Amino acid sequence: MSKDALGRRRLVKIAGAAVATVGMLAVAGCSGSGGGDATDSGDVTIEFAQWWEPELPDGAFRGLMDQFEEENPGITVELVSGPYASTKEQLFAGAASGTMPDVVGLDGAWVNDFASQGVIADLTALMAEADYDDSELASQIQVDGATYMIPVVNFVYPLFTNDDLLAQAGVDAPPSTRTEFADAAAAVAGLGGDTSGWVLPLSLEAPNGVQNDVMSWVWASGGTMLDDGQPDVTNDDVRGAVEYIQGMWDDDVIAPGSFTMKEQDKVEEFTNGRVGMMIDSLAHINLIRETNPDLSFSISAIPAEDGYDGERGIPYASWGIGVAENSENKDAAFKFVEFLMSEDVNSELSSIANAFPGNVDSVPDFVGDDELFATAFEIYQAGYPANEFTGLPVAEELMRQFGEQLQAMLDGQQSVDEMLDNTQAAWEAEF
Repeated sequence: MSKDALGRRRLVKIAGAAVATVGMLAVAGCSGSGGGDATDSGDVTIEFAQWWEPELPDGAFRGLMDQFEEENPGITVELVSGPYASTKEQLFAGAASGTMPDVVGLDGAWVNDFASQGVIADLTALMAEADYDDSELASQIQVDGATYMIPVVNFVYPLFTNDDLLAQAGVDAPPSTRTEFADAAAAVAGLGGDTSGWVLPLSLEAPNGVQNDVMSWVWASGGTMLDDGQPDVTNDDVRGAVEYIQGMWDDDVIAPGSFTMKEQDKVEEFTNGRVGMMIDSLAHINLIRETNPDLSFSISAIPAEDGYDGERGIPYASWGIGVAENSENKDAAFKFVEFLMSEDVNSELSSIANAFPGNVDSVPDFVGDDELFATAFEIYQAGYPANEFTGLPVAEELMRQFGEQLQAMLDGQQSVDEMLDNTQAAWEAEF
């Protein structure tokens, strides 16, 4: 992926067409023929399944729904809200049974699967039908030239450091290079007790740690895991990052429990002051502050290879949005998408989500009000957003396969070369 393509205004084009195996899980809160209903009066209710509401201040997201309903009489929005993992289960089950809610929150890793199955609508066609001007959209996620997901807000994943722990360990500034990071992690781990230098979640059940906490080291030094869109995990960029992580694993500076740890576990370890450093989403800043107001922490760019002076890629994730193909109310559903992507609403949503907006003209208010978020914005502007998993076929399965091989390597069952070769072979079979 070129850095030009990683600019803020971009289209992500997905050439592959793979179909994921989906779980036949029960769908809570979804009707049998699309999420919404039309009444005799012509009023419609559209269901919107997402994991966003639980991560926003109480009542804030419902307030935006109320605003939409006031501006669009006759359309009611029913929120189907839950944690990320359960939302994912519901959507994959709904995809298998044709009962997706009208509007769906999407992770970029799911888009290729859903588009290939034909369960999410072609937004390019809906935009044309609505005569919608997409020039304000910062990005669109496409499969074979058609848009299936619009990123509503974007979260970057910088380095979080516990300033008190680093100070106790004699580290006077957040690390900027891999050597500085390894030294800082060792110093914090050396404090003893249950304190660790770095927390690395590698759960195979929720394998996004491979994306956010492992491959981020590659992107931070301008590296890549692909070659012309195809797997290339045996290259020197990935090898260097894997060897670096194995070194810290062997030095016992990583928090215990990595093989089963998920993202929320990572945040809990950091928030409770048990680890010195983690790579995490800006979305958790306020959660950390509310949970442990006494914790003193900073954010900075992810350390790069020693001597690297180019732009640093910073991992990011999006709250994306799409419309279910089975929806009987696609017109109303797309009106809702338009509402969320409008300049003022997108500014407000990105502000309360502590994220960067999906509308190029929107500005989150936290950029000028909060030192940490201002720093994050500077990091974002100095580097480039990097997430090579977005839009790849069976992206989560690719992360899981990488994680399986990485765990086996860290567990002493295979060498770095074997780990990379096995991952390469597994990935090639998916493309």
